[in-house]
Amino acid sequence: MAIPKSSIKKRNGIYYLHYFENGVRKRMSLRTNSFRLAQEKQRQFDSARVRGEDTTLSTRTPLTTILPAYIHHMRVRYTANGFNADISSLRGMFGPICPELEHGRRSSKRLRVPVDGRLREPVIVATYLEQITTAQISEFILERVRRHGLQPKTANRYRELMQRLFNWAMQERGIRMPGGVNPASKVKRYTERAPQIRFLTKPQIKEQLQVLEKLPMLHAMVAMLIYAGLRREEALWLTCDDVDFGAGNQGVIRVQSKTVDGVFWEPKTKRNRIVPISKALRNYLEEYVPTQVNGNWFFSTPKGCRWHPDNFSQYLREVNEVAGLKWGCLDFRHTFGSQLAMKGESLYKISAIMGNSPEICRRHYATLLPESLLQSVEFDDGEEFLTLTPQGHKSRHPHLRLIVNDKP
Repeated sequence: MAIPKSSIKKRNGIYYLHYFENGVRKRMSLRTNSFRLAQEKQRQFDSARVRGEDTTLSTRTPLTTILPAYIHHMRVRYTANGFNADISSLRGMFGPICPELEHGRRSSKRLRVPVDGRLREPVIVATYLEQITTAQISEFILERVRRHGLQPKTANRYRELMQRLFNWAMQERGIRMPGGVNPASKVKRYTERAPQIRFLTKPQIKEQLQVLEKLPMLHAMVAMLIYAGLRREEALWLTCDDVDFGAGNQGVIRVQSKTVDGVFWEPKTKRNRIVPISKALRNYLEEYVPTQVNGNWFFSTPKGCRWHPDNFSQYLREVNEVAGLKWGCLDFRHTFGSQLAMKGESLYKISAIMGNSPEICRRHYATLLPESLLQSVEFDDGEEFLTLTPQGHKSRHPHLRLIVNDKP
C-alpha cells in the first residue's frame, strides 16, 4: 500500500507539514519561514517514511559549531573550577576538534593522530551532534574505565556532562535529536560505592602539626583545615580581612565571595558562611604572621602571592613524605567533620559550619558513633527469673511489670 505524500501549509509565518498516520491527520512544525527549506524538509520526511526510518526531521549541527557555543555558555554560568573540569572532560571525549578545546601544546600533542591513523585515547567520533548515539557514549565511558580504572563516580560525570550538553542543545538551540530523545539519558549509570572517609585521630593531629612547626605558613594552614574544616581553595582565598579575631567571644572566619585583582571567586556551594574560630585554632593563628607583599592574602607563597591549589598540595605532600605522613587537605577537612560527629554534634550543625548539605554530611559522618551513644544500646539490667514452659522446661525471662492506665 502506497504511503500518501505530505503537504505543506503556512501558518503565522511558519511552515507546517500535514500528513496522515494510521488514518489520523497530524501536523508537524518545520520551524522555518523559507518555502525552499520547507520543501527540502518535506522531501526528507516523505523519503524517510517510504524507507521506514525515523521521521522526526532531526537537525544536522556540526560539532565544531555547537561545542564552542556550549563552552561559552559554561564559561558564563559555571564557576571557574566547574568550568575547567568540564572543559577537560569535553577535551577527553572529543579531542581538540575546536580551538576552545585546545589547552597548551602538551595536551594538544598528546591527543594528535599518530602515523597509524589511530588516536592515543578513545574519543567519540562524529561530524554532527545528532550522529552521537547512546552506544557511542556507553562505549567511550567503558573504554575509559578499562584503561584508567575510573571510579564509578568519575564515570558517571561523563554521562552527566553529555546529558547536560544535549539538554542545552535541544532546549536552547532548537536541535532535534533522532526520536526526540537525549541519547545520554539512556546510558546506564555505574553503581557508586559508599564513600570511604579518612580522618586523623587526636594523636595523629598532634603528630601532623608537630611535623610542620618549623614552617609557619603551612603549620597555620593545616591547623585551620583541621580545626575549621575549610576546603583547600576556601583557605587559599582567605584575605586578612576574612579572619576576624575580634568578632564575638572567640573570632570568626568569613568564607565569602570576593573579587581580587579583577578575579572573581565564590565558595563551591555559592553560599557565604561564617566559621567560628575554636580555642585550639586561635592559639595557632595568633602565632602566625601573614606575609603581605603582593596582596592581602592570609596564606601566601614566599613571594606574597596567592597559592595555586595544586602547587600547595604538592608542597604539603613533599613535606609530609619526608616525615612519612600521607595526609592531605581533604583528610584534614574530614577530620573536622568526623571529630564533631563523634563528639555528638548534630549533622545539621556540622553541615552548616562546613558548607555542605545535611545529606552529604549524613553520607560521610552518620556511621561515626558518638561516645554519648555507647551506653544507649543497653537495656538489659540483668534482673531475670526462671519460669516453666508448658512443656515443663525452665526458661529465663526478664521481669515484666503490668502498668494499668485508667485515664480517659
